[in-house]
Amino acid sequence: MAFGDSPADEPLREAWHAFCDQLKAAGDKAFKEANPAQSLLRADAFRFLTQNLGQAFPLALETADPAFPQIHYFTHPYMKLGGDVSDFTYRQAWISGDHAYRITGRKGTARWFNLTVQGPKPAKIPGTQFAPLHEPFGDVPENNLFGHQIEADPDGFFELFIGGPERPKNWLPTTPGSRKLFIREAFDKWFETPTTLSIERIGMDAPRPMPTPERMIEAFEWAGLFVTGVMRDWPEHSWMTSGGVCDPEQPNVFPADKNANDAADAKRGRMAANMIWRLAPDEALVVEMDNHDGFWLFGMNAVFVESMDYLYRSTSFSPARTKIDSDDVVRFVIAHDDPGVHNWLDTQGFSEGNLGYRNLMSQNPATFRTRLVKRAELLSALPKDTVLVTPEERAQQLLDRYRSIKLRFGI
Repeated sequence: MAFGDSPADEPLREAWHAFCDQLKAAGDKAFKEANPAQSLLRADAFRFLTQNLGQAFPLALETADPAFPQIHYFTHPYMKLGGDVSDFTYRQAWISGDHAYRITGRKGTARWFNLTVQGPKPAKIPGTQFAPLHEPFGDVPENNLFGHQIEADPDGFFELFIGGPERPKNWLPTTPGSRKLFIREAFDKWFETPTTLSIERIGMDAPRPMPTPERMIEAFEWAGLFVTGVMRDWPEHSWMTSGGVCDPEQPNVFPADKNANDAADAKRGRMAANMIWRLAPDEALVVEMDNHDGFWLFGMNAVFVESMDYLYRSTSFSPARTKIDSDDVVRFVIAHDDPGVHNWLDTQGFSEGNLGYRNLMSQNPATFRTRLVKRAELLSALPKDTVLVTPEERAQQLLDRYRSIKLRFGI
């Protein structure tokens, strides 16, 4: 038996070759103007692409049938998507308004949990002339549930229903256009545990059909658009469309309007702001925020706005893990090497990147200030009571991080 013996051979090969051509073109985006010509950043662009190549077909094929749903982690320490927050976990499941679903799980101890039913993906971002982000993003939140709204038994176990007839508790309605569940969990203290989740379609009584040639061709097409979109849209799409991202021509300051906080953000339960930072080898950046209530998070992202190495490096902070100065100001230091400051954000050797802020439990807007200083003069630019750490204390911080992140993902 050889090529051409099956009537499916030619269309399958053509579709596969088309996907490979798209993948090749996507790789060329590693060299685009938005990605500085630093060797580490060029390599990181290809790492970003290959990480997402690894999940292209799980999203396009293995979890794609809403009649046989699966919950998929689409970010973790070795798979990132643009805009992910280091101290979040992100999961999704493809669903349909034609079906009803049952989710079983057990509450963890993470500080914040949110599950959203997402609706159709519009041709344009509502109220704008901009196309939405690449798949699996760009759809519109329809209904929303927070962790504290989920009723559980004394041991934390619960059932949650999506779609179908209205239920008195633990229920989210769907619409004919519902297409996805978007599940985010945010962690504050080290060693908080994740919420476990499993989904099934109500009435599922037969095996999932095997993929046909036609279905494989559809998956090739979806995956091709996905890898193309990943490399095309980040970071430029956020520059064009988000009020919470600063002008790349004005690095090292947060945007004037401070945050993205529209109706969709409110349904997601968040406020957001992002700063593009750019540092020479002999520079450091002091970032200040007046302390405020709520659950806020800061995380370092690379040029394609994917989170930096939060498994091994000091690249994110939350209230429980941050030392607040005596003047009630939150201060972080972005520096290429360890300055011995407790609130250090590691650049991992990159000359440029993105610092993301999220506020999840308050509508109080943050007030940001930044100061670019020479690395050799950093400590003199900080308050005298700035909390410092010894090398041994830093090593313990990094071990706590490593063990906690592995706990979040079960790895």
